[in-house]
Amino acid sequence: MPAKRPPVPLSRERIIEAALHIADTQGLRRLTMRRLGDALQVEAMAVYHHLPRGKDALMDALAEQVTAVRVEPRGSWQESARAWCRASREALREHPGVLALALTKPPRGRTAAAVREQVDQLADAGLADAGQAVRALRAYVFGAVAVEVQQSGWAEPMDEDGEPWLPPSRGGGSAAADADFELGLTALLAGLASR
Repeated sequence: MPAKRPPVPLSRERIIEAALHIADTQGLRRLTMRRLGDALQVEAMAVYHHLPRGKDALMDALAEQVTAVRVEPRGSWQESARAWCRASREALREHPGVLALALTKPPRGRTAAAVREQVDQLADAGLADAGQAVRALRAYVFGAVAVEVQQSGWAEPMDEDGEPWLPPSRGGGSAAADADFELGLTALLAGLASR
């Protein structure tokens, strides 16, 4: 008889990873503490040890996990902004089940720190009113991804048997979606540069 493997210790990272998987494959509405506990093979109450505020803390953590995007500074503010927008788009597209949270949760924790870092990078690279620019860039990325996800058919409804509908494969969007995103981003960056 093979030796029994010790259970993987429960951690905040494991909890968030499991919650992201549930949100992306079954929809955010199906993410419950009980379902999360089952996925982690622990009692639901064990999750509260790592997230004392329960589901509110879990929702904050999920939004933060997907929106706390950081990139290294590039040569110009335009290159830094473009790199950040592309990375943010990919992070949001990778987790369509959390998009609604990302759109509605104000930046907190690591997300707020990442936004401040982006503002500082653009300001250091010479962009006047970098705070307003970052707000415009975030709005563009979030809106573009929301349209893209909606057009891909991802949603949270149940199928006719009451089973969760699984989304199409994530990431690696169509060439048309990529081209549309780049066109809009180029126009936005040109507008910010002309101010």
